Amino acid sequence: MMERELKRGTLELILLRLLEGQDMYGYQISSTLEERSGNEFRLKEGTLYPVFYRLEDAGFIEARWETPDRGKPRKYYRLTEEGRLESERLLGEWKKFVRVVNGLLEWEEGK
Repeated sequence: MMERELKRGTLELILLRLLEGQDMYGYQISSTLEERSGNEFRLKEGTLYPVFYRLEDAGFIEARWETPDRGKPRKYYRLTEEGRLESERLLGEWKKFVRVVNGLLEWEEGK
């Protein structure tokens, strides 16, 4: 499993990017993360929902409740236009960070 701090530092970006494709509910997001990461990215509700609340408070996502014909009501999350812009900004920051860290690691290996 990946280190908790690495996950925490990238979770907002990952959630925003994931919601660019479609509106999703919490369990759906969690299982999609697990599936796409080869089970390396597992999140507990206690980790996921505080991030949703922060993103919602910032205006980056919106939530709505839907009740399927059968089953319990589900809270779906949707990316806002502000969230789309923030996603692009964070992705740019992430790419820069990865480039810098890779440069540092490659420099250390080349010594």
